[in-house]
Amino acid sequence: MFITFEGIEGTGKTTQIKRLVKFLEESGHGVDVTLEPGGSRIGKELRKILLNMDSTDITGQCEFFLYLADRAQHVSQVIRPAIEADRIVISDRFADSTIVYQGYGRGLDPKLLRELNEVAVSGCWPDLTILLDIEPELGLKRATTRNLDENKIQEEGRFEAESIEFHSRVREGYLTWAALNNERIFVINADQTPDEIFSQIKDKVLEVIEKGKK
Repeated sequence: MFITFEGIEGTGKTTQIKRLVKFLEESGHGVDVTLEPGGSRIGKELRKILLNMDSTDITGQCEFFLYLADRAQHVSQVIRPAIEADRIVISDRFADSTIVYQGYGRGLDPKLLRELNEVAVSGCWPDLTILLDIEPELGLKRATTRNLDENKIQEEGRFEAESIEFHSRVREGYLTWAALNNERIFVINADQTPDEIFSQIKDKVLEVIEKGKK
């Protein structure tokens, strides 16, 4: 089984992924956690380029193809082998991020991005995507505070430094993309308590697991 988490910066993906991993492992499941960019050895090098504040001159097209390279390696080296070993794979971001950020955010063609992502994922789309939705102003405030606390502004702050207009386009893009893929993408209001959010995540994940047994 393959589960992904999506959302703009500051939605609380990391917190909810940790809670889901703990719940699934306590329920007897083998779980592997990964992320994009940076889920593979090569991906870690690409992450340094993609998220660093020194990369502000990167073009939308270059950014897109670097994400595709990261994803192709990630699927081949990490995700597919784990799924074939009957483990549950949970990824913090995947192909939907690229379609939304570079498509709705940067203005590239979402349909073309979907088609090119098909090559990178090689048929390995998630069984379930959890989209944590929040107002951009609140999400950015959370994300900036987190990066300051962890001293990661320079290393991983490039997207947080984008304009509020960019993040608003991304947020609307996520909601549009979720509506087009509502059989897979489950939207949750992230402006709730962590317990309220996790309760909805847990119920949905258990539903998908049960459906997969039939």
